[in-house]
Amino acid sequence: MFSDFPLLSLIIWLPIFGGVAVLINGDNNPWARPLSLLVSAVTFVASLGLYVGFDNTTYQMQFVEQAPWIASFDINYFLGIDGFSMPLIILTSFSTLLVVVAGWEVIKDRVSHYMAAFLIMEGLMIAVFSALDAILFYVFFEAMLIPLFLVIGIWGGPNRVYATIKFFLYTLFGSVFLLLALLYLRHVSGSFSILAFHDVSLSMAQQTLLFLAFLISFAVKIPMWPVHTWLPDAHVEAPTGGSVILAAITLKIGGYGLLRFALPITPDASMALDWFVITLSLIGIVYIGFVALVQSDLKKLIAYSSIAHMGFVTLGLFIVFRIFANSATGSGAELAIEGAMVQMISHGFIAAAMFLSVGVLYDRMHTREISAYGGVINTMPVFGGFAVFFAMANAGLPGTSGFVGEFMVILAAFQADFWFAFLAATTLILGAAYTLWMIKRVMFGEVANDQVAQLTDINQREFIILASLAVIVLAIGLWPAPLTDFMHSSVEHLLTQISQSKL
Repeated sequence: MFSDFPLLSLIIWLPIFGGVAVLINGDNNPWARPLSLLVSAVTFVASLGLYVGFDNTTYQMQFVEQAPWIASFDINYFLGIDGFSMPLIILTSFSTLLVVVAGWEVIKDRVSHYMAAFLIMEGLMIAVFSALDAILFYVFFEAMLIPLFLVIGIWGGPNRVYATIKFFLYTLFGSVFLLLALLYLRHVSGSFSILAFHDVSLSMAQQTLLFLAFLISFAVKIPMWPVHTWLPDAHVEAPTGGSVILAAITLKIGGYGLLRFALPITPDASMALDWFVITLSLIGIVYIGFVALVQSDLKKLIAYSSIAHMGFVTLGLFIVFRIFANSATGSGAELAIEGAMVQMISHGFIAAAMFLSVGVLYDRMHTREISAYGGVINTMPVFGGFAVFFAMANAGLPGTSGFVGEFMVILAAFQADFWFAFLAATTLILGAAYTLWMIKRVMFGEVANDQVAQLTDINQREFIILASLAVIVLAIGLWPAPLTDFMHSSVEHLLTQISQSKL
């Protein structure tokens, strides 16, 4: 039904042009909010067409669009999606809709600029997940950082300049290595097609250098320990909408990049250096969990929590090589990759909910210090119920989406090495420790002060936002099959690619 319609181009360019339209007349545009809501809602509904029209029985790219762009260099406008990119695109469109609704009353200065930044960023991020031409991918990969940079720099906290410069330097450092890798692959393959990169034969030396370039670039985005320090600063200074998109989408681009580039293009180097990535992942899960325990700022605690949870993504992607070595069937490898993908999607929804919950409190009390709260559930019972639920999901409570991805990766890790699974499972303790410790201090007990006593419960707009996220987190936790079924063929194909040596 959708095969001949340029649906990907629609959901890429509609928010971009919509963002430009919102900018017309600047702050004097009375239609900034409703137009932003309309564009983001239409984009989300259109993105659901990808789900409806997706064929989950094949690994082939779908909704493919191709046209010459810079013909002299064989650079094309080449788009397509598979089971890895489709869920991330829907997550992006839904998250942007939430950000527009969340900022409806909160953002009072430069409203049109704020809304336009997120709409343009939405189109650019969807393009990253859709691009099948390396240069097209790189252009969107870099361009999406500009609106986020502006969001933090303009609407951020008192140390926003420091946070934006640090964010820029870290991401620029990683991007340089990605560009060099893509240009080298063009040299050896004769094409800028990412799918052509998957088929090129490379020596071990070539694979190793390319793998390290990919790892540096995408590790910064995830972010992995020890290149993670920009994330807490960016989260603390970013407005609520910026934190939501940063946690829900931007970090996932790092995991997606490893799936799309590192594993299929450099499988032998990935296998040889899997111990390195696994070690960094386990350090991120365990050490960052302890760091989260001592945080006094709500956003910083959730930011460190995100780093720990994203460690499961890289762990799941790289234990597949150990599973192949230990198992003849490789069924655990499928579990590991699918677990990593489910973890990315789940974390996107839970992290968005956690940061939106902090935003609800910050809008009322203008502080993120945990010590300023106490007994909030007495004055905000409905909000307290949502906050406790999302905290449970963040801690990996069975029945929520936070449990599914981590459980799948831990279960697969047992087939790789018992100690990998043991160390990864410590997050069940650490996650519960820092999350419940935060909830206990903020939500429960006697009302801490007069400010907390005067708090009002969430309004209808805030209820709709949090309720929609709660339904999704619960639905994935109870029935993840609709999500895993759509990525199964792509996972099988990726495992076939990485199990075949290119030497």
